[in-house]
Amino acid sequence: MELTTENLQIIFASATIVLGAITPSLAIGKIASTGLEAIGRNPEAAADVKSTMILGVAFAEAIAIYSLVVALIIKFV
Repeated sequence: MELTTENLQIIFASATIVLGAITPSLAIGKIASTGLEAIGRNPEAAADVKSTMILGVAFAEAIAIYSLVVALIIKFV
């Protein structure tokens, strides 16, 4: 297989998507784990912890969307 510009674009776009999917998924798992642990320790603060968890998950998911946009830019530009 020759390393043409098209092949390099596909490789780099794929690597961007892979890294952009793995990292946020690990972050979301850590956020959920820590949040559930905090709720287990202090059930009265569950509402505050849940809202903070949802905000953190949204920020982590935004990273995945950014990596998708970068991968599309790499692929089509």
